Amino acid sequence: MAKIDLIVRRANLNGKDVDVFVSKGKIVEVKPSAESLDAGDAKVEEAYGLTLLPSLTDVHVHLREPGFEYKEDVESGLRAAAWGGFSNIMCMANTKPVNDNGSVTELMLDKARKHWPKGPRLFPIGALTKGLKGEELAPMAELAQAGCAAFSNDGVPVESTKIFRLAVEYASDWDRVVIDHCEDPYLGVGVGVNEGEVSSRLGLPGQPDVAEALQVARDILLAEYLDLPIHLAHISCRKSADLIRFAKARGVKVTAETTPHYLTMTEAVLEAEGTEYDTAAKVNPPLRPEDDRLAMIEALSDGTIDCLATDHAPHAGHEKETEFDVAPCGISGLDTALSVTWGLVRDGVLTRETFLRAWTTAPCAVFNLPVNTFAPGDPADFFLFDEDEEWTVSASTLHSKGKNTPLLGSVLKGRVKTHFIAGKKIV
Repeated sequence: MAKIDLIVRRANLNGKDVDVFVSKGKIVEVKPSAESLDAGDAKVEEAYGLTLLPSLTDVHVHLREPGFEYKEDVESGLRAAAWGGFSNIMCMANTKPVNDNGSVTELMLDKARKHWPKGPRLFPIGALTKGLKGEELAPMAELAQAGCAAFSNDGVPVESTKIFRLAVEYASDWDRVVIDHCEDPYLGVGVGVNEGEVSSRLGLPGQPDVAEALQVARDILLAEYLDLPIHLAHISCRKSADLIRFAKARGVKVTAETTPHYLTMTEAVLEAEGTEYDTAAKVNPPLRPEDDRLAMIEALSDGTIDCLATDHAPHAGHEKETEFDVAPCGISGLDTALSVTWGLVRDGVLTRETFLRAWTTAPCAVFNLPVNTFAPGDPADFFLFDEDEEWTVSASTLHSKGKNTPLLGSVLKGRVKTHFIAGKKIV
């Protein structure tokens, strides 16, 4: 057996007390806890019965650096990720300058290595078009060679189907997947509220669910025609889920994500007492009605939606503390995602298996990222989790610079106590 350098003792894995043996950053063995143990020279971490979970992967994060460091930077974003249970973070290209050339990619990676040399690991997402303008393809080869793990135009829908098709084809040359923000560019882009009864009562212009579903349908047809993969970002409505389910039944190479807020919140948040026109709940795509929320749970549970992602979108306080129509869209989610989605497991809404698939194996399979299943040879990426610890969401308890979340003041259950990546303790 390899020389053991870390042993985690008496951790609760799937309801059983286990000891985890690690060597050179890899899982060597997981076996039932022994009453006594000769640890030798290995470092011993006593879990005291805390829940052991594999580190999570978030394929949709905005870290804002370079250009918008007052909202978030690589250091603070990865700090939130570390305490949130994430070992792999994929960050979007809507920086200033846009991540449409290798030098910006290298800057992001240099910042990550400087501030968090032991992880979380950062995987930049390259811009799909130059300047995210949708007019000319970005230099995909240069971006891939610099370290980009995928390509996306992020929150700017690509109007030209021709350009989008070329992007999917060129990305495949580098074994990369295109991530699409599905939003028809003519139907209420970025208005932040669903078109329906709530938007009518509040007197706000809304975005219909069909704005998302139309683009989903386009991408499915392209993926089927090209026989190439396309990943659909932050799916929010039943119409989209139905289209994706139908496409997967035909074998189309389409994958999809949704977010914790589409599983747990509805447009009713905008009308809750004391939160009318609450800009913290302004997000794109917008929070939908209850039927869509239930559809997201169903689609995630049956595998129609492959994975979860936070769409972590931090903003400064003064940017959100303004009129609803001019406030930016986005919810800060890295700090709260684990507690929120584990709560769905606790309540029986999601199974543990769905939770693990959505946060670990599925996103890593789609984007070819390292994943821990606790099998021998897997990366020793895991954290100890206190399922019962309660904490209040506040500016002081969020590690991200972004405090913009409708959960402020809420009491959540479940906290990361310590986190290891490649066998090294990072928090």
